[in-house]
Amino acid sequence: MGNQCRSCITRIPYATLIATIMCIVGVGVFCGTMYRGAMLAVLMFDQVFHLRLIWVETVQMVFVVIGASMGALGLMILFVGCLATGATRTKVYRAWGARVGGRISCAVFLGITYVLQVAWLLMLCFLVIVTLIFTIFWALCSNPQVQANRQCIDFRQFSFMFPNNTRPEDMEVCDTHELKLFCKDYVERAEIMFILATVACLLVILSLVHYLMCLSANYAHIRDHEKFQELQDLQCLQEPELSMGGSKDRF
Repeated sequence: MGNQCRSCITRIPYATLIATIMCIVGVGVFCGTMYRGAMLAVLMFDQVFHLRLIWVETVQMVFVVIGASMGALGLMILFVGCLATGATRTKVYRAWGARVGGRISCAVFLGITYVLQVAWLLMLCFLVIVTLIFTIFWALCSNPQVQANRQCIDFRQFSFMFPNNTRPEDMEVCDTHELKLFCKDYVERAEIMFILATVACLLVILSLVHYLMCLSANYAHIRDHEKFQELQDLQCLQEPELSMGGSKDRF
């Protein structure tokens, strides 16, 4: 029983397992917070600035697809890690074709992970900019003059960020109800969502770095196992010759 437990423990790719947990948690938090943050942004532009952002609904669906794809990728890399760990590697990659397939699969996942790493770094840059914008919005809302309803929040100096047909009065937030919607209901909540999404994005990037290290190690293990297998085959071929030579010497 103890030997079986020890054998099972040695077959678990702990580094890949940790990276998979980090990836799934990070992607889950990212998709949830970005979905909610995008919804708050749509409501803010609709009810405060009277702008309709139809494309945001498509972006929300993209977040769902990203979550499912990253989860599937993490499970596939975990499966590859299990095959390349411990005694499982010895059994699975015994044949030459299996070893070649294992090295190719590791190389393919290395390429995919590298591309995803670049994509998530770009997403991190985008989130930093969005979070900074909402932090500026929150700083405008924290102005005592604005909180006392003695001053409007004027976005006319940022007119380049609005569509060309936007009216100047729609770029000002003056009404008490609009100030409450803009500051309390949308900006405050959306900023929290985007901060959490940024942290989750960092977690995903860290998990992808772990994946790159694990896949590189698995590739090296499979390659070294191929050399070790060739050495074993050579030794098996030499042993009968040595035994035959020894028998001739005795007789």
